[in-house]
Amino acid sequence: MSDLLVITGLSGAGRSEFAKDLEDLGWFVIDRLPPDIAAKVADLAVGPASPWDRVAFALPADVVGGENLQALSELRTVGERLRVVFLDCSTETLVRRYESSRRPHPSQADVGLADAIKAERLLMEPVKAVADLVLDTSDLSVHDLRDRVAGLYGEADDRPMRTTITSFGYKHGLPRDADLVFDCRFLPNPHWIPDLRPLTGTDGPVREHVLGHEVTQEFLDQLEDLLAMLLPAYVSEGKSYLSVALGCTGGRHRSVVVAETVAEMLRGRGFDPVVAHRDIDR
Repeated sequence: MSDLLVITGLSGAGRSEFAKDLEDLGWFVIDRLPPDIAAKVADLAVGPASPWDRVAFALPADVVGGENLQALSELRTVGERLRVVFLDCSTETLVRRYESSRRPHPSQADVGLADAIKAERLLMEPVKAVADLVLDTSDLSVHDLRDRVAGLYGEADDRPMRTTITSFGYKHGLPRDADLVFDCRFLPNPHWIPDLRPLTGTDGPVREHVLGHEVTQEFLDQLEDLLAMLLPAYVSEGKSYLSVALGCTGGRHRSVVVAETVAEMLRGRGFDPVVAHRDIDR
């Protein structure tokens, strides 16, 4: 049986952020599941044939509050491993959050913001009463909440920060999603060697040529030291995805060799990067 978690609580208390933090830990998260099918979906999600071992439903107040409380009761019948987390927050903090975001409260119609929060708090009291954990987020930053989620629902073998290593050619444009970009155009270019020109950086002769120069080794040593410092810092700050791009002129030779070598470095440090050669066939 899979673990099943229901995240609910007051609007603005951090349900979406909580769900995102769970996804970063490898949980499968379903948001705003209609109450009339919640139990059926849960039965499939946590059953013996389910491909997921940790499933969470992020359900806002209008899904589990008031008349829909029955949906939460039905979820309880799915299995003993279901837990309900209720995110609470002070009215003052919720008012400040909504005013800073300039977004209306879901229950705010012809009443003021404070009154809308008060009405929803009353609506959600029965849900709060049956929760397994009530977490007050009034004094929690997004980083504090992430740490709390990891401490409560993370596991020792949760995946580390997802990392992508991309080689590219500058003449085809920069990758749009790159967090870090390194220019490899100063390295010796196999393009000017007739026997190497038709090959790519995945071929042995090209790799040997690029790595055989002292300047390449110096560059890789410096790059490894830099990444060895940066990646753990990104992880500690809660970054769940990092894209590193390495470029040369055409994206077929130097950047490919360096990208493959950097990926090997990261694997040696406990990461499992995905390697993509964007322009190798151009």
